[in-house]
Amino acid sequence: MTTGTILITGASSGLGAEMARQFADLGYDLAITARRTDRLDELKAEITAKHPDRRVLTKALDVTDDDAVFRVFKEVAAELGTLDRVIINAGLGKGAPLGKGRYDANKATAMTNFVAALAQTEAAMEIFRAQKSGHLVMISSVSAMRGMRSAITTYAATKAGVAALAEGLINENVKAKGIDVSIIYPGYIRSEMNDKVEQKVRFMVDTETGVRSIVAAIEKRKEKALVPSWPWVPLGFALKNAPMSVVRKLF
Repeated sequence: MTTGTILITGASSGLGAEMARQFADLGYDLAITARRTDRLDELKAEITAKHPDRRVLTKALDVTDDDAVFRVFKEVAAELGTLDRVIINAGLGKGAPLGKGRYDANKATAMTNFVAALAQTEAAMEIFRAQKSGHLVMISSVSAMRGMRSAITTYAATKAGVAALAEGLINENVKAKGIDVSIIYPGYIRSEMNDKVEQKVRFMVDTETGVRSIVAAIEKRKEKALVPSWPWVPLGFALKNAPMSVVRKLF
């Protein structure tokens, strides 16, 4: 029996691909999107080989193309019949310290992680408002808890921005209209975005373990969740409330 339908953006690798696998295991039909359709086709083949009765739509999507975002979201809703959950996951990890001549990298990060997330949120909420039901999931980051230094300054700012978008909908009380909103703050989870980081990072967990925590929080429809909960719930509190001199030493 199908549990429901989920659209996941940025599903060609990393957290997005693993979420697709784990949600398929739970019984969901899926729409997976990314720019790299060859990866999506491989993922679809893997999922349907394990779950022959599972519907998996693949859609090429560059989330920075506004028109494509609205078109693809509408296509998915029409083809699946209903769209129960949208996970806004597509993101970019590149960036540089401000004032170091790499505005191009920081702008690309801002456009992909925030402006494109705004378009995806608009597209998802149009569908949910019309259905009078749905679950919007925004993948933020623990770095959103505080301004971060050096190469991740812009990245952290964009993740704070997407969290604020989702929180605005919570403040609007869209739940009263049948729409749940979840903000997920992943800690250090190994993915393709950070697989070139050679040094050992404290508290880093493997992709499958980290995504299992993400999926569990989403399934509980938590409004806000730091994942994995240990050590990120206490660390997140420290990150948000400690003096910047302490934050600078910890992160």
